Parts: sequence; C-alpha cells; structure tokens
Amino acid sequence: MQRINRSMFVIIIALTLVAGFFFWNRLADEKRRVDSHTREITPRGSLAEFEKTTISIFNAAAPSVVYIFTENAVAGFFGTREVRQGAGSGFLWDSSGHVVTNFHVIEGARRVQVRLESGEAIDATYVGGAPDYDLAVIQLRRPLSTVQPIPVGTSDSLQVGQSVLAIGNPFGLSRTLTTGVISALDRRLPTATGRDVVGVIQTDAAINPGNSGGPLIDSSGRLIGVNTAIISGSGSSAGIGFAVPVDVVNKVVPQLIAKGKFPRPGIGIVVLDEEATASLGVVGVVIDRVMPDSEAQRAGLEGIDYRRRILGDTIVAVEGKPTANTADFVQILQAAEIGRPISLKVRRGDTLRDVAVTVMDIS
Repeated sequence: MQRINRSMFVIIIALTLVAGFFFWNRLADEKRRVDSHTREITPRGSLAEFEKTTISIFNAAAPSVVYIFTENAVAGFFGTREVRQGAGSGFLWDSSGHVVTNFHVIEGARRVQVRLESGEAIDATYVGGAPDYDLAVIQLRRPLSTVQPIPVGTSDSLQVGQSVLAIGNPFGLSRTLTTGVISALDRRLPTATGRDVVGVIQTDAAINPGNSGGPLIDSSGRLIGVNTAIISGSGSSAGIGFAVPVDVVNKVVPQLIAKGKFPRPGIGIVVLDEEATASLGVVGVVIDRVMPDSEAQRAGLEGIDYRRRILGDTIVAVEGKPTANTADFVQILQAAEIGRPISLKVRRGDTLRDVAVTVMDIS
C-alpha cells in the first residue's frame, strides 16, 4: 500500500511539474503577445522655429537643384576609347533653362544630361565656361513648361557664424540637404588653371563628392555661393568646404551666357611655377616666357634665356603693390580693366625699372 501511495505521489508531482511548465509557458507566450503590440504614440509638440525655417528653405530651393550626369571619352589600352561617367550638381539660373555648375563637373564631357525634380532626364548643351572661377553654364535642349530659377542673394554682407544650407546630389543621392555655418570668408581657392578664386566662402556644411556645382543658400533661401571643393584629412565630408561667392557668379555667368567665355585679364606671359621660383631664392613673379604678339612683348619684357641660363624679368610690384608670388599678381590683374595700362616694377639682373603694360584679354 505504501508503494502504491509513493508511486501515486511521484506521478502527482510529475503531473504538477508538467502542468506548471505548460502554465508558465502559456503565460510567457501571452506576455510576449502583449509586449509585441504597437506602442502608443506619444504626441510631439510643434517643430522648433529653426526646424520650420530649414524645412521651408529646402522645400522652396530643392526644385531649382538638378542632378548632372556626364559621359567622357577617355583613352584606354591599345588605343581603344572608353566611356567614363561622372556626376555632379547644378541649379536652374533662369527661365531659359540655363543651368549653372562647376567647370570641372562638365569638363571634357561628350554628353551632359540633367535630371530635374520630376525625375525626368533632359540632354543639355555646353554654353560656356570659366576655368579660372570653376564655373560653367549648360542649357537644357528642351524648354520646360515651368522653370523655377533659384533666388539670388549677395555675398557682400556675409558674416562668419551665420547659418548656411548646401543642397546637392552626393554619392548619387538626389537632393541631399546639409547644414552648417560660414566658418571663414575671403579665402583663396586654387583652380586647375593656376589662378586663385578670391573671396571664397568657407563652410563646415558637409560637401561630399557629387555636391560640386550645387548651391550654398542663406537663411533667407537665397543663393550665396556655388559649392566647389572640400579639404579633408580623412577623405570624408568631415572637413572644410568651399563655395565660389555669388557676387562672382553673378558677374561671370551672364558673360558665359552672352559670349561663351569670361574675359581673362593678362599681359601675355607664362610665369615660372612657385616651387621653381623658391628654389632660385627669388621673391616675385619670374617671367618664364613672353607670348608672341602680346602686350608684354610690346612693352619689352623678356623671359628666361635657357640657352645661356640667364633669368629675364621678375615682376616685384604691380600698381605700387608688392607681388611676392603669382597669387598676388593674379589678384591685382583680375581687378584690372582690359585695355587700360598698369604699372609694373620689374627687376632684371641688378636693375629695377618701371614698365607700363596694357592689360589684354587672354581668354
């Protein structure tokens, strides 16, 4: 009888444990079902004023920003030709379908396409370019029923610390917005031509590959610059961005539309690069050679005599202002009026002399 009671006791205990296991398992399932339900949404308050402003500016400016695709023919192996694709940003300038971008975005392209806000891609033709300012204009081949040119501001009254927005197409991601502040003004930006763009805007707004040619906008939604380059030690967007100031853009673009080029003040000389000049221990602009039939030739300037290994003329001042390097010389030239003479102080050997040279258009 005791054995039967023990057996029954064991069975009862086992059944209790099994029942308890299933009971607790069911409770856990029920809890999981309860926990998996959608959480109740907590209402948010109104957007902050700065958020509303940013959203409003983006919504107003984004339709003016375009995505630019290019195809370039490049030399391949064994004399073959390869097609290389590129991309960048730009913005609608006027109701005629002119688009402004960086010169380096469309340089050498055999085909240019523009993708609009609607997603439609339209072929574009090259109108003109100014490599000295890294600016170019293309035009849509087909007119649009509605065009929204970007509002244009001024860069004359900009201040360090004011908010800016950059819109572009980085890494193929269309209409990306980044924000920041103006971190410096009056920077110099070297271009592929060897000349510096002066008065450049420096910003900490992220500018990535593909942003080039896109607009830099102020808190009033106006164009204040064209994003053109970034310097980053890491190679990422966490660096210093630069934009060509809108006052330069507003001076250059109308000329590109009207004439296909922008006048390039010069005197008709090729200068020795700064590294070679420094190696000679010379301060100033060393004339490497003088172009035939130029104003420099007519003024009697001379370049280096490589056969005899003798330096020719070195420009040490322009209009009474010392010129320690090519950048100083070019900055003064860009402000000069074509057709008017400028005064140079020139050193040849141990002799200093004043030379008057007429500024010419070398574009």
